[in-house]
Amino acid sequence: MVVSDRDRTATRLLRSSAEHSYDPHVEIDWDAPLAADRFFTPERRSSLYGTALWDGLSRDQRIALTRHEVASIAGLGVWFETILMQLLIREYYRADPTAAHAQYALTEVADECRHSVMFGRMIAKLDCPVYRVGAFDDVLGKWIAATATGPRMYAAILIAEEILDALQREAAADETVQPLVRMVSRIHVIEEARHVRYAREELARQVRAAGTRRLAFDRVVIARAAYLIGTRIIAPEVYRAVGIDPEVGRRAARANPHHRETMRWAGERIVAYLRELDLIGGPGLALWRRSGLL
Repeated sequence: MVVSDRDRTATRLLRSSAEHSYDPHVEIDWDAPLAADRFFTPERRSSLYGTALWDGLSRDQRIALTRHEVASIAGLGVWFETILMQLLIREYYRADPTAAHAQYALTEVADECRHSVMFGRMIAKLDCPVYRVGAFDDVLGKWIAATATGPRMYAAILIAEEILDALQREAAADETVQPLVRMVSRIHVIEEARHVRYAREELARQVRAAGTRRLAFDRVVIARAAYLIGTRIIAPEVYRAVGIDPEVGRRAARANPHHRETMRWAGERIVAYLRELDLIGGPGLALWRRSGLL
């Protein structure tokens, strides 16, 4: 019996999943009070850090802003994970259930179910709203969930996963950050490492199999996903929590060199990989530039 590369990878990841999976209901003490005077992200990663608006905030307001920013990131994470679960189920529906890569797809769905519950519980614990994408992106998400296959499926999800991974790796190691956020980040980073490994290898295979016309269309869809993540990872509505008009806050964040550098830093690994696969370019390049990830 010939075992494919994707099944060899899936077999290793299935073994890792069995050895290194976590139940957030058990691993996290949800009843513990939030730590007083701790930020919810590293202070310098707040979207307004270094701006005149930031200077006008008290320390408590700055902490409150990072609290809502984390809730925004988690809300976008749940949105993308819900899309990913639908994509993986569709892939599994067509697959051989005895194959390791099909079984890993279901295992990843199980991981994402736990992650979405974990993010939802964290948003509730933070006592923040669920920050949602706008109407256009809601329709786009439903379309991707129902139709996406091949390169655009894996690339769009990888952009979200790898940007979130960079932010959470740093937060998990930063002792100035709330213990709850650090623990949620640590669990997500450990388990997402498997998802990223699988998606990167699968994306490369899908690109090799795709035709020129298919890739031209996929580049545009991937660029739109990058634009969404780069511009909506911090929902403008978060600024209302500290008395700042959402549009004023959005413009300040977009112009803030600190926030722009954060987004470029968070996206540098996935941007380099997508460039390596020739998935950045063409008409979608303008969206990439507007995303702040380049």
